Amino acid sequence: MAEVSAHQLNELRALISGPVFARGDDGLTAEVAAYNVLVEHRPDLVVGAASEADVAAAIHFATSHSLPLAILSTGHGSYVNVTEGLIITTSRLTGEVAIDTEARTATVLAGHRVGDVVSAAAKHGLAPVVGSSTTVSAIGYILGGGIGPLARTYGMSSDWVRSFRVVTAQGDIIPTDATNDPDLFWALRGGKGGFGVVTSMELELVPLESLYGGSMFFDPEHVGPVFTAWLDWTAAVPETLTSSAAIVRFPPLDFIPAPLRGKTVLQLRVAYVGDSADGERLLAPLRGTAPALIDAVGEMAAADIGTIHGDPTDPIPLWEGSVQQLLTHADAGFAAALLGAVGPEVNVPIVAAEVRHIGAATRRDVPEGSAAGGRGSDYSILLAGVPDPSLFKTVLPQIMAGVTTQLKPWLSESRLINFQALPASEAARNSWPGDIRARLAHVRSAYDPRGVF
Repeated sequence: MAEVSAHQLNELRALISGPVFARGDDGLTAEVAAYNVLVEHRPDLVVGAASEADVAAAIHFATSHSLPLAILSTGHGSYVNVTEGLIITTSRLTGEVAIDTEARTATVLAGHRVGDVVSAAAKHGLAPVVGSSTTVSAIGYILGGGIGPLARTYGMSSDWVRSFRVVTAQGDIIPTDATNDPDLFWALRGGKGGFGVVTSMELELVPLESLYGGSMFFDPEHVGPVFTAWLDWTAAVPETLTSSAAIVRFPPLDFIPAPLRGKTVLQLRVAYVGDSADGERLLAPLRGTAPALIDAVGEMAAADIGTIHGDPTDPIPLWEGSVQQLLTHADAGFAAALLGAVGPEVNVPIVAAEVRHIGAATRRDVPEGSAAGGRGSDYSILLAGVPDPSLFKTVLPQIMAGVTTQLKPWLSESRLINFQALPASEAARNSWPGDIRARLAHVRSAYDPRGVF
């Protein structure tokens, strides 16, 4: 790697309107702080991009000085320390989320989080098709395809992108959509990274002011019967209803609601796009299976969709070995195997085992095609380890290997790219079929021939 002199560093600072940090500068650590508190990025340089031009200038500088280059937005998705080169942070690329009510679109910038888009759209009776967490980067999430609480009804989140603006490895700023640079547009809708820095996107919204949704929690003794009933129930629900069932181990801490504190419970997450009376009727069989500890499912504003899953918002330690995988099928045998592996009677350091009911609209690609993976299944599973770093090296890997062995007859070889902490080549093999992988490689070589990203 080439050395950067004080004179060259001053030249960079003169080109950039945002802050520039060198190793050892005050503020560098805070600038590159990750959601995963175990990650400590320590690059040679950080450019806090305040404009699209800053991104282009930083790329030019990195390539001309042979500096490895990384991009950081909200800090989600960080599992490996960056210890050299240049990081471009895009969290300052925000401002107002512009809503075009006539076209029913939102202009989303690189620093916007999902929650920013949800809030802006809700003021106009509209909603973006996004994920369960409101704190992640909207663009970063959508580049990976994205399967959220409305997935069965509206499909992959990336299906709703109408255009991107991208800064390429050459520092060129280009717009791309279905007719302009269509190969790049195809790749960015689900192909994740390695094509350039996306500085903004135009996202189509859906007319949605309210829905029937929320969460229900069931006591340990009812986890098995309710999970089994839920799995049977999913076979007949309409595609206007998306749900998931999670076996969650709550710690005995004061901030946990008293009915859940220190218990292993089943959490049902529900989002029904339709009349509340119909939603109540659809949910009646599950309500009749067992009494709920907490029943918070009802008519809710679309602006509150981020509360359905209750994803954590504050930074926490994350174990990179969590499993997010598609299922080939989910039957009574699967229910028995999952409960036997991670149910309330089993002492395992797995904080959450969530099965999502997907399929329906997620199986249908957009007419012009996209790179989004994960369209071939009706269910996915997430297995997340307890966020205790003392377990990360040996205990959790051993436990997770045992659990996945028990579930092997139902696990697909396919995974979802947004949840993977694997090396890029391995993640690619798991996330896309061979023909999509080959086309992604071709597009990447066309727009980043030197492998800058």
